[in-house]
Amino acid sequence: MKLWGGRFEKATDKKVDDFNSSIRFDYRMYKEDITGSIAHAKMLKKQGIIPENDADLIIKTLKEILSDIEEGKVSFEIDAEDIHMNIEKILISRIGDAGKRLHTGRSRNDQVALDLRMYLKREIIEISELLKELLSVLLNLADEHLDTIMPGYTHLQKAQPVTFSHHALAYFEMFKRDLLRLKDTYKRTDVMPLGSGALAGTTYPLDREFVKEELGFSEMSLNSLDAVSDRDFAIELASDLSIIMMHLSRFCEELILWSSHEFSFVTMDDSYSTGSSIMPQKKNPDVAELIRGKTGRVYGDLNTLLVMMKGLPLAYNKDMQEDKEAIFDAVDTVKLCVDVFTKMIATMKVNKDIMLKGAKGGFTNATDVADYLVKKSLPFRQAHEVVGKMVLYAIKENKALDEFSLEEFKKFSPLFDEDIYSAISMETCVNERKITGGPAKETVQRAIKISKEFLDNFKIK
Repeated sequence: MKLWGGRFEKATDKKVDDFNSSIRFDYRMYKEDITGSIAHAKMLKKQGIIPENDADLIIKTLKEILSDIEEGKVSFEIDAEDIHMNIEKILISRIGDAGKRLHTGRSRNDQVALDLRMYLKREIIEISELLKELLSVLLNLADEHLDTIMPGYTHLQKAQPVTFSHHALAYFEMFKRDLLRLKDTYKRTDVMPLGSGALAGTTYPLDREFVKEELGFSEMSLNSLDAVSDRDFAIELASDLSIIMMHLSRFCEELILWSSHEFSFVTMDDSYSTGSSIMPQKKNPDVAELIRGKTGRVYGDLNTLLVMMKGLPLAYNKDMQEDKEAIFDAVDTVKLCVDVFTKMIATMKVNKDIMLKGAKGGFTNATDVADYLVKKSLPFRQAHEVVGKMVLYAIKENKALDEFSLEEFKKFSPLFDEDIYSAISMETCVNERKITGGPAKETVQRAIKISKEFLDNFKIK
């Protein structure tokens, strides 16, 4: 018989049992469910709501059930619906009527809200640790490639020279924001809902503050209706995870391009590449492509949560059972992708000479030629026009700007002198951009120092 079956005269159809059940996916919250139940039992004992002997037996048996689950000795049942009812059913089967006292002053509505919050708090910490590892690898790459000059792009057209160090730090900033977003989401997840009951609290003298402290929450919900029906924290986390995937996907898109023969800026390690079943020469960046593909999957999880919640009246509705598969999938996908991505970029080879050659092509120093003329007193718009004509000439003559003779330079402006050559070398173009946030070596070194301090001091809570 169902634990809620007193009101019913007929058994639930087996297909409805299967349709209604969530144990296939919410079993993963068994530890949170048992931990929450132990705290609840301790509070019931403290408040004299249930007999001390029963409370002690409940707590002891719940700990045994936890150990048995972790040792693979427990099988969950579909007809018990979810992890909460499964554990309660196991408890009652072991200790009888004493186990039936556990649910006093509690509903599955506030119980599931508690379990999900506890579970996602743990996952946020784990994802944050994975991101910190990724950020550490990016800093290592930045340290290693302070002098590795490469072309910077806009519109996927060569624009200005930068360094690979500067480029890596751009992604550091993205993932740093992701880490800060997770920290912010953690705060709103760290709110204890137990004691809200089904929707209107309870008449029992529960000590919610005791449970909050016992479970390590920093805050306690102030409205029982909102506490059982709120899934903002899951939606917010899914949004954070979607942005993480977007950042991973952007980097992967670049790595896919860069590892092609046309670019050859990087060579992916054999252990993070695959081959072709028909073309023996192929070395495919499948890991990067798969991360790029999985990004849409996480976006779909976010959309599932948003659409699920958009029309729900207060308080709890069964629709909300759909929250778990979506958020669990998003969490699992991001953890897998961040981990494999970190190892992939840590093992890839950066082809410095080819990057430098790429920077020298495409007139990436054209802006610096214009700036040279501006520093010689020519207004910028005029300088821009002069250099535009020089680029057109260079294209026709099939030469780079720094390959012009001084006479050729002077054809376009008498302001050019011998110092133009040093002014538009790749090294000068990069290292004269010393403004905060720029690619100059000394600026990037300062950014690395600041970034290392951030990473060393960051804590999720």
